[in-house]
Amino acid sequence: MRLIRSLHSPDLPGGGCVLTIGNFDAVHIGHRQILRALTAKSRRHGLPSVVMTFDPHPQEYFRARVDAAPPARLTTTASRFFALRECGVDIMLSLRFNRRMAHTGAEHFVRHDLAERLQVRHLLIGDDFRFGAGRAGDFQLLEALAPQCGYAVERVDAIERHGRRVSSTRIRELLAAGDLPAAEQLLGRRYAHAGRVVHGHRRGRQWGFPTINLAIRHQPALTGIFAVTVRGLSDAPLPGVASLGSRPTLSQSKTVLEVHLFDYHGDAYGRRVCVEFVAWIRAEEKFHSYQALIKRIGEDAEAARRLLGGRTR
Repeated sequence: MRLIRSLHSPDLPGGGCVLTIGNFDAVHIGHRQILRALTAKSRRHGLPSVVMTFDPHPQEYFRARVDAAPPARLTTTASRFFALRECGVDIMLSLRFNRRMAHTGAEHFVRHDLAERLQVRHLLIGDDFRFGAGRAGDFQLLEALAPQCGYAVERVDAIERHGRRVSSTRIRELLAAGDLPAAEQLLGRRYAHAGRVVHGHRRGRQWGFPTINLAIRHQPALTGIFAVTVRGLSDAPLPGVASLGSRPTLSQSKTVLEVHLFDYHGDAYGRRVCVEFVAWIRAEEKFHSYQALIKRIGEDAEAARRLLGGRTR
């Protein structure tokens, strides 16, 4: 799978493609239903499958204009890339959502970006898809322009679970509540964060619990202490215990993901890894001393070992 970041890229496929458009923040089971239809149609017509998504999330862009808090991100670009690749997608087209895009008219977007630049032959969208300036574009507009622009368009209905539509909003609610099993049902997989391992302050190493650290650049969907598995450092997933948050005992304000791995002693700096959240252990807590924190880290590690057991699939 390839990652392309511009409609002007020379790496864009020529000769047509099968396309879907959306934020795909969670790549949940509803998204996966669209992706299965996308890849099946791609194979049937011998055309590459393309997922057009946006960075930042349009809601982040618009809320920043009025100084409102953005929604928590469920995936990084890297996490989304891995999830889409697992679904068999050929190209992830991640476009910068900026002022120009926010003011692009719906019909111009269809005629210029989809028909001319991408040469879309088949377009699949979710049943709530809106696009263009003022969210003026919808399925009816796409259907009306299809004969002129040379593509066929298909709408894919949403999935419901327990009487509610599967959505990124619902998954954010479940993660914020620490309900990882329920979130996993809607995601169709464990919740995960992917990124590159960065240098930390090495306090964990001094305390006997060395960690690999991943920077968190956006508001996380959950915080706390977790039993986790990590992929990308060995052939099999590695078990560990993770802290995701602002480390209140250290008087930090920057959010970071720190993972103490039980069975790894190599150099992970610069490696791209995927941290899968298996079970919630506890909320973040501020301790009165480093000694109290170190004692609790040891207890958290033991709790993670018990919770993981044979669950490092």
